[in-house]
Parts: sequence; C-alpha cells; structure tokens
Amino acid sequence: SAGSRDEAHELMRGMPQDRAVRDLRAGFEYLASRPDVEKDKIGSIGWCMGGGLSLQLAVHEPRLAACVVHYGAMPTDPADIGAIKAPVLGIFGAEDRGITRDAVRAFEKTMKDAGKVIYVKIYDGAGHAFENPNNKDGYRQDAAVDAWARTLGFLGETLK
Repeated sequence: SAGSRDEAHELMRGMPQDRAVRDLRAGFEYLASRPDVEKDKIGSIGWCMGGGLSLQLAVHEPRLAACVVHYGAMPTDPADIGAIKAPVLGIFGAEDRGITRDAVRAFEKTMKDAGKVIYVKIYDGAGHAFENPNNKDGYRQDAAVDAWARTLGFLGETLK
C-alpha cells in the first residue's frame, strides 16, 4: 500500500500490465471454476489504475459478463475495442486532467461504432478520484453517491 500519491504513481509504473492482466485472468479462472459461482455472471470493477485494468480484463477475457471503469485508462486500439464482449459502464469526472471529456467521448463513440454496449456518465465539477473521501480537495460526495448507485444498478441489471 502506498503512503502518498507519488509513491502510488511509482508503484503503478513498476507493475507490468501484461502481468496484471495475467493475474486478473487467473482470478477470473479461479472464480469460474468454483461450484458456488455462476461463471456467466462474473464482472470486473476498478478505480483509477484498477479501472483501466478492469477494461483490460474485458479486452482479454471474452467470458467477462460486465465491466465497470471509474476514471481509468481506456483502450484506443480498434483490435482491443473489438475484443470487448462485456457491456461497459464508464464513470468519469469532467475536470479530470489525465482523462479528458474528449477522450471519454471518443472511446464511447468507438465502442458504439463497433457495436459494443457502453454507458458513460461524466460528472461536471468532478476531477480524478472524485469518489475517494480521502481526496480532501477533490471528493464530490453527491457525484460519488450517484456513481455508486449507477454502478450497483448496472451490475444488478447486467449480471441478473
């Protein structure tokens, strides 16, 4: 666990994405192998780096049934987008300097043009990590509550 934002960024840079995706797929395989898990109802969710990895799992695991990304990196390669089978919910802040509204809208358009199911909500007045109450200058409680309700609704509907 990182003690500061700078330490967190340093740890993220040190993690090879292919290893992270391999680990996520192993987690998926484990869940799918359990008799108490409905293997056609496994979803992924993540925030920030975890949000980007949630999308990467959707790219690399065609059996994933739902994907939620909260202000995470989005794939731009058309082959990656074409590989996504799961419906996607994207939650973003309009004031996020790392993931712009234009980038989100471009991702949404590319997904829709490829025939993918995607729902996007961009919160005005919210930046990166707006759902994190420890983000004292950036936490937006109303947006965070709404984003969580949307997430639960999406997962409840998609995985029913």
